[in-house]
Amino acid sequence: MTWGNNDMTATRLEPLWTVDDVSTYLGIPVHTLYGWRAKNYGPPARRIGKYLRYRPDDVRQWVDALDTEAA
Repeated sequence: MTWGNNDMTATRLEPLWTVDDVSTYLGIPVHTLYGWRAKNYGPPARRIGKYLRYRPDDVRQWVDALDTEAA
């Protein structure tokens, strides 16, 4: 598959996670994620229209970075 004039090969992308998905993955309440976002803390999220979405790799990297901060 090509996009535009680039000869980029499409790779299978992991679906974006919802706030509920991230909440379940981290084992925290949804309102905690919203509170963190208001304080510029927590895993990076993106607005897709009116929805908040997370890249699974971004969430995993954020969690991994917590381990190095605590050490």
